[in-house]
Amino acid sequence: MSERKIRVLIAKPGLDGHDRGAMVVARALREAGMEVFYTGLRQTPEMIVASALKENVDVIGISTLSGAHMTLVPRVMDLLKENGKPDIKLFVGGIVPDEDARRLIEMGVNGVYGPGTLTGKIIAEIRAAVKVE
Repeated sequence: MSERKIRVLIAKPGLDGHDRGAMVVARALREAGMEVFYTGLRQTPEMIVASALKENVDVIGISTLSGAHMTLVPRVMDLLKENGKPDIKLFVGGIVPDEDARRLIEMGVNGVYGPGTLTGKIIAEIRAAVKVE
């Protein structure tokens, strides 16, 4: 019996209109055998969580370049808790200062990745965080 695929939602919250990095990561995750859903640009935290619930994902990957990560990511985390899904793993990629990255990890984010992070590292850390049956 084969194990099921890890299900990942890649989300672009806020006003950021640049999604090249998100698309590169989404493709790498697909090539690694994960099932990937992409929300498109300019999503609200509410839209992201609704998509995550609809697609029954294991992981949400938030790509942010706008500087609003300390507002948007905690809101996504709160909404996951409110909807009974605090177990969905959360990863953040983009432009995140080191101090903010440390704070996000302390808050429960599973990983924070800046520009130039190798996709193999992201894949390995998602696989380590998610146990599939």
